Amino acid sequence: MIAGVAELRIRARWLSGAAYAGMFGFGIVMALLGALLPLLAARLHFDLAQAGDLFLVMNAAMLVTTLTVGPLLDRFGHKPPLLIAPLFVAVALVLVAEASTFNNLMAAVVLLGIGGGALNQVTNTLVADLYGDVRAKSAALNLLGVFFGIGALFVPFTVGSALHALGLTLILYLAMALSLLPVLLSFPFVFPPPHHREGVSAVRMLQLARQPLVVAFSFLLLFESGNEFVLGGYVTTYLTRDLGATVSLASYLLAAYWGALMLGRIILSRVALRSAGGTLVGISALGVAASTAWLLASRSVPVALICVILLGLSIAAIFPTVLGLAGSRYAGHSGTVFGILIGTALTGGMIMPWLAGRIAESWSIRRALLLVVLNALAIFILQWLAGRISKAQEISRREENA
Repeated sequence: MIAGVAELRIRARWLSGAAYAGMFGFGIVMALLGALLPLLAARLHFDLAQAGDLFLVMNAAMLVTTLTVGPLLDRFGHKPPLLIAPLFVAVALVLVAEASTFNNLMAAVVLLGIGGGALNQVTNTLVADLYGDVRAKSAALNLLGVFFGIGALFVPFTVGSALHALGLTLILYLAMALSLLPVLLSFPFVFPPPHHREGVSAVRMLQLARQPLVVAFSFLLLFESGNEFVLGGYVTTYLTRDLGATVSLASYLLAAYWGALMLGRIILSRVALRSAGGTLVGISALGVAASTAWLLASRSVPVALICVILLGLSIAAIFPTVLGLAGSRYAGHSGTVFGILIGTALTGGMIMPWLAGRIAESWSIRRALLLVVLNALAIFILQWLAGRISKAQEISRREENA
C-alpha cells in the first residue's frame, strides 16, 4: 500500500513536470509577439493596426482550439494534446524565424495559436486534476503559472541580452527546441483516466456554460486575458515610442514584467494555501489598475521599470486562482469547464489587443493602454459578484442537505 502511494506521488511529480514544460512553451507563445513586435514590424513593414490583426488571428486560433480540446480532454485524457501541441508551436517558431512577408508571419501566428491554445488548456486541466482541495489546487496552478512566467521571460530576456550576439533566427530556433520538452516528458508515462469516456453531451456543455458562477468567472477571465495580451503585446511599443527606450532596453523592461509575474506566482503558490482566492483576485485587480495608471503617467524609464514590476506582481494571481476556484467547484467536468473559461478568456485576448491596436493607430498607445485600467476595474466587480454567487450556492447546498 505504501509502495503504491509512493509510486503515485512519483508519477504525479513527473506529470506535473510535463505540465510545467508545456506551460513554459505557452509562455513563449504569449510573449513572442510582444517581444518581437518592434523587430518584426521593422523587418516586414507593418503598422500597429496590422499588429492588432496578428493578435486577433492568433487568439482566434487559440479560441477554436480551446473550445475543441476541452471536451476532448474529458473524453480521451490529457496525453494526446500534450504530445501534439508542442509540435505546432515548434513549427510556428521556425516559420516566424523564416518569415519574409506579413502573410508568412500571419500563417505562423495561426499555428502558434493552435499549439498555444492546446498547451494552455491541457496543462491547466492536468494540474487541476492532480489535486483535490481547492487551496492546494489554486497553489498548484499558481506554481504552474511560474513556468508560464519563465517561458514568457525567455524571449524578451534573450532578445535584450543576446540579440546582437546570436541574432533573431538563432534565438527562435533555440525557443523551438525548448518548446519540444513536453513531448519527451509526456511520452513514457501513464496519465490519469479521462472523466467521461462516453463524452460530454452538447446539452451538458450548455448547462455548464449557463451556470451563474461559470458566467461570472468567464467574463472575469475575458477581461484578464485581454489585459495580459495588451500588456505583453504593447508595453515594448509604448516604451520605445513614448518614453524613448531602445528595443534592447524595452525588452529588458518587458522581461522585468514577466520576471515579476513569475516571482509573484512563486510567492502565491504558498500564500494560496492559507488565504481565500477571491480576496487575492480582488486585491490583484486593484493593483493592476493602479500600476497601469502610474505607468501611463510616468515620463521616465526608471519609473516605468517600477511600474512594470508592480504590474507583474499584481496580475500574477488572477488567472490561476480563478481556475483553481472553478476547478474545485466543477471537478467532475474540469476539462469542459476550463474549456469554457479559457475559451471566453481568449475571446478577450482576441478582442482587446485588436481594439488596442486600432486605438493606438488612431490616437496614441497611451490611450490604448487605458483599456487595462478599465478591464482591471471590471475584474474587481466581477470577482465581488462571483463571491456573492458562490456564497448563495453554498447556503443553498447546506439547506438541501439539512
